[in-house]
Amino acid sequence: MRIHFTPDDLLRIRFADEPAPLLELAMTLATLHRPASDPVFTRWRREAARELPGRARPLLELIPPCGRGPQFVDPVVPDVQEGFERVAAASAGQVRREMARVAGFGQAPTPWTRRIAARDRAAWTELVTGLHDAYDSVLTEPWRRLRAGFHAEVAWRTSRWGRLGLGAGLESLLPGSRLDGLVWHMAPEKRVDFHLDGRGLTLYPTATWSGSPLIATAPDGAKLLVYPALTPLPLLPEPQDADPLGTLLGRTRAQVLEALAEQRTTGNLAQDLGISAASASQHATALREAGLVATRREGKAAWHGCTALGAELLRTGAR
Repeated sequence: MRIHFTPDDLLRIRFADEPAPLLELAMTLATLHRPASDPVFTRWRREAARELPGRARPLLELIPPCGRGPQFVDPVVPDVQEGFERVAAASAGQVRREMARVAGFGQAPTPWTRRIAARDRAAWTELVTGLHDAYDSVLTEPWRRLRAGFHAEVAWRTSRWGRLGLGAGLESLLPGSRLDGLVWHMAPEKRVDFHLDGRGLTLYPTATWSGSPLIATAPDGAKLLVYPALTPLPLLPEPQDADPLGTLLGRTRAQVLEALAEQRTTGNLAQDLGISAASASQHATALREAGLVATRREGKAAWHGCTALGAELLRTGAR
């Protein structure tokens, strides 16, 4: 998958201002029946799927595991009630176009989705009711954590971009991607090109999705890139105003980063924090992949320590 920028597009790259409840809900529903999702979601997926109300279950026929469901069910607006109103007001033409697009991804139609495609009034009532029930079931309780995590991610990313520059900043969103001139190469399993044509790109981190990046259309007509946030929903802590670093990384991972202000081996780290060596190694690896920790080996010992970026994040988090 490639995104083609023009010089004007590079001046119009921005992060979304707020998380969008129904976009988060669509990503959540896709994750619920996506077997290949990050293992960190496994327990959460089972519990959320078990608690999903019966009236919300037909939504799983509409939103495929790949996450590329019809965009009329996930308007990118920060107010959930406005989102429900936009779904209810979706035009028949938009519905037909989006259902045809989803069918192109191999999502087999069902009797219910055929009624949705035909803009059947009773099916549409079931759709809006199902969205209400699904949101109440799976997102009402964690919404405060999701919103805090969203803003912590954006704050960290924008701070980091000031040091890395645009190219490295974009590449850091999706490990393995690369910006080559005006073309951003990513998600090699997809064979598709997106041309922004001067309308810009809005970046949207989500903690409810762990799959490949997805492209949607923002309300202003710009393309919207939905990508997995640094910290997934099951690891997001309750937000604490006094602990912005914990909000971004999760409490244990923030403690690991703080401990690595001084170099430690994996064993030292586990002993100092009272966690297992395997857990210490996993946290150090995640922080290293985010550019916050560097690791060197001496014989059989792995020594970990903060990078300059990690040290700066500690300083800004302590303010």
